[in-house]
Amino acid sequence: MALTADRPTATKSTTAPQATGRPDLAVRSRLAASGWDIAFTYWTPYDRRMTWGEERGAPAAIEASLAAHGACTAAIEADLIDPDAPTRIFDEAERRIGPVTALVLSHAESVDSGLLDTTLASFDRHFAVNARATWLLIREYALRFRAPAGTGRIVALTSDHTVGNLPYGASKGALDRITLAAARELAHLGVTANVINPGPVDTGWMSEELADLIRRDTPLGRLGTPQDTAHLVDFLCSPQGQWVNGQLLKSNGGSA
Repeated sequence: MALTADRPTATKSTTAPQATGRPDLAVRSRLAASGWDIAFTYWTPYDRRMTWGEERGAPAAIEASLAAHGACTAAIEADLIDPDAPTRIFDEAERRIGPVTALVLSHAESVDSGLLDTTLASFDRHFAVNARATWLLIREYALRFRAPAGTGRIVALTSDHTVGNLPYGASKGALDRITLAAARELAHLGVTANVINPGPVDTGWMSEELADLIRRDTPLGRLGTPQDTAHLVDFLCSPQGQWVNGQLLKSNGGSA
């Protein structure tokens, strides 16, 4: 998740390292290059229980990459299962980078399981992180928003995957509805709210057989990249993206 503040006199570097492996990293890098200051969250215990494990020093490396674009940065560790986390996140973000103008929701609890083998604890954890935390973060953002009408942005990343990934897909569906409601309910603030479904993005998780199948089923004949997602987030957060509001956008190259 990224919280961003306007940086009107941004300095940009053409030699800064570019994040390519994950959409959230690419989004942060693209926004920093476009002149945003970036606060972002991470939760190390989640990484430790995933197959990829903890990447030591990753938050500091990400901050250094964003700083190479001229961005002020703030890496904030937060467990989004805690209902008090959004308040602490915004307190820290405002202290370190200033008032938050844009909220990009790319957080996720994601554990593969289906209808028959999902545990109650896992189901509840998915909804606490993917749905409840989305609501609380958007609410906190709205309560604190003081920027001029028309400048505020909320962008959430979603997925329509449900088969064999039931709690993730179901909780992401709830995220969609919560975010899209903000487009209407925050109209008095002049804040836009949109959801992006990037489809199958090549981040190294696909088998070669699956990658070939997706290429054949996509009109452009290629896989989605983290940069594809990042460019759309960047546009929606820009002044040029203001008229796009309350939309669930499929940025998937036309794949079914």
